[in-house]
Order: sequence, then structure tokens, then C-alpha cells
Amino acid sequence: MAQILAPSTQWQMRLPKTSTFGSPIATKMWSPLMLKQNRKGAAKSSGKFRVLALSENSTVNRLEKFLNMDITPYTDKIIAEYIWIGGSGIDMRSKSRTISKPVEHPSELPKWNYDGSSTGQAPGDDSEVILYPQAIFKDPFRGGNNILVLCDAYTPAGEPIPTNKRARAAEIFSSKKVVDEVPWFGIEQEYTLLQQNVKWPLGWPVGGYPGPQGPYYCAAGADKSFGRDISDAHYKACLYAGINISGTNGEVMPGQWEYQVGPSVGIEAGDHIWCSRYLLERITEQAGVVLSLDPKPIEGDWNGAGCHTNYSTKSMREEGGFDVIKKAILNLSLRHKEHISAYGEGNERRLTGKHETASIDTFSWGVANRGCSIRVGRDTEKNGKGYLEDRRPASNMDPYVVTSLLAETTLLYEPTLEAEALAAQKIALKV
Repeated sequence: MAQILAPSTQWQMRLPKTSTFGSPIATKMWSPLMLKQNRKGAAKSSGKFRVLALSENSTVNRLEKFLNMDITPYTDKIIAEYIWIGGSGIDMRSKSRTISKPVEHPSELPKWNYDGSSTGQAPGDDSEVILYPQAIFKDPFRGGNNILVLCDAYTPAGEPIPTNKRARAAEIFSSKKVVDEVPWFGIEQEYTLLQQNVKWPLGWPVGGYPGPQGPYYCAAGADKSFGRDISDAHYKACLYAGINISGTNGEVMPGQWEYQVGPSVGIEAGDHIWCSRYLLERITEQAGVVLSLDPKPIEGDWNGAGCHTNYSTKSMREEGGFDVIKKAILNLSLRHKEHISAYGEGNERRLTGKHETASIDTFSWGVANRGCSIRVGRDTEKNGKGYLEDRRPASNMDPYVVTSLLAETTLLYEPTLEAEALAAQKIALKV
């Protein structure tokens, strides 16, 4: 992943009192990827991104001025887009409401509800699910003082619903032992862009295949890079929103991209990944392109899509930290099955031991080895401190689950001495 040295000092849970967010970062519209430059009435290019409304013949219609209208000079009211995770555990839902004035913290926002029977999260005869605001981000689509509100979901009695993984993660991250270790996470989110009508990767001939992998990773050129405008629009939208995005790049399989978020501390890592995914869904929606988080979208000799998670604790980052890292790897080896079962759906199609992955059935670790379950960087080995990279999570993993499970296994789990000794011998690890 891109080099990450320290977590952002920005706290997404609270917004500045004097916040006037200015103009939205609106995306260019594509057909599916760009406006035709020779079309009569085509939008003129400028340094400012704008949201465009397109009619069926792809001409800009009269909704544009309303979509880009800044309401700040005319009212104190703001629009809050409440976002939550749907019934599949990976889909994202949202709806809007008016708030009487700008807010600084989620606690100032009202709870809300939605029809859980329409999202697969409640029965029809008791369908009300309650949204609890948890984090605020600036809205890059509406601009002004408008906000995105990341929520988790509860029953009317106040119990987390089954798809609410944030509640359990918050419990783990509030444990004193975990708090004292200040866990950092840097997450590498890979994704694949698909042509809307045929569900085939962007840039690929319909029903056919491009040339073999090799020339596409971090490449430039119309025959090698497909979807850069989407990646760049997403990058800017994340920065505008206050998401701690740290980089992006084209991936090994054409039509596949990656962005990195972090380092983030504790529960913030999950909040930022989920909100960044929402922004990506909205941008691909405007572009007329389908976003896929399938861990193996194309079978055969093509790379899958993962969500590698870089992790460190205070003790790992201090002198003697490499020994702490090795102890953490030992604990991870003992709970390999528990982690695999929680690291994403369809991951068995990706973790085959090929295409820069380890076998799903076997735990392994190594220095600078991308074919292992856990990779340790050369700098970490050389400096005797640093971080580890868990390469097992799939692109569709739940970041609340993965980050909290890493903290739980490495900081709260206490195996027996006998189990430790057997595991150390099995994976050739001296602790």
C-alpha cells in the first residue's frame, strides 16, 4: 500500500464550528465515461467539477442549476444523508432529511427509522429499524453545510440488528487494553469496474478478454488504464468529505483499482472505509458503471480483489516491536479458521495460493512475501519495529469485523503455553 506514517489528526466525528464547506466536488459525467466533446450543447470544461443531470439523449437538462445550487445563503437548514448497511451486509442504503441548522457532532442529530422489511433486515409485521447516527462527513455531492451521516441499526428495543457489526467492534475498541495500545489500521480496498449492461470489466471486449496481465498495474494509456476518471473523482470526493484516504492506483487486472485509507485509529477505520464505499457507489452510479466488490470477479488467470489490512499497535511501533509482531502472528495462526470465516464471502475463490495469495486452508507468514497469509515488510524487519499486513481479507469484507477481530486476537486472546509452543513449531516462528 502507499506509505503511511501516522494517523490523521482530523476527527471525522466532529465538524468545525465555522464550517462552510463551499462548493461540492461534483463529478464529470461520462457516456459512460466522458462527455462527447463534439456534441452540440456539451458542457464546457472548467476547473470546477459539477453534478450534471443527463436526459436519455445525454444532453444536459435544466435540472443542472438545481443540482448545483448552494442553499447556504438562503437558509440555515441543511440536508443530512443518513447512510446504513443493508441486509446483505455489503449493500449500502441511504435517505435524506432536513436538519434545522448545521451540526458539529452525531449526538446533535436525531435518530431515524426505516422499513427493514424492504432491506431484508426485519419482518413485515415488525419492520421498524432504528438508525443511530455515529459519524459525520461533508457531502461532496450537495456541498455547502450538507452532510453524510454514517449510522448503525438497532431494534426499537435498542438491540443491534444482526447486520450491525459496528456495535460489537465498538465494544472491543473501548476495552482498556485495546485503547492503551492505540491500534492503527491502513486498509487497501480493491474493486472492479463493470460495464453496466453486460456486467463485464470496463475496457474488456464484450464476451472477450484483453491481453494477459502484466502491462496494466499502475499503467497509463487508453489500452491499459480503464476507469481513471472514476478513481480520480472518488479520490477528490473522499478528501472533500474528510475521509483519511492516502492513495490510489490501478491494479493488476485491467478494470480493477485500489485505494488506501489510513492510518486510522480503532473504530474510525471501519467508519472511513464504509463511507468511502458509499462515495464510490454514488460516483459509479453517475458514471453509468457498476461497482463490484466480488473477490474473484473473473475466473481463470486473473487476479482477484482483496482488502489487505495493515495493522500495528503502540508496542509494535516501539523499540522491540518485532518481537511483539511475531507474538501477534502466533496468535493469528491459532485463530486462522475464525478469521477466514469472517473475512468475506466467496474468498475461497480468491485464496488459492496463486495470484499473490496464500492458500485459504493454510496459515503462513513471511518477510516481503506476498504469497503468505501475513506479510512483514523489509523495513519492519530491519528496524525491529513497525506493522504487519494481513493479506487474507476479501474485497467485500466488513471492516468493522476485520479490524476488531485483529485487535481481539492480538490483544485480548490468551492461548495456552502449550498451544503457543505447538503453533510456533508449526509455522517456524521463534518468539
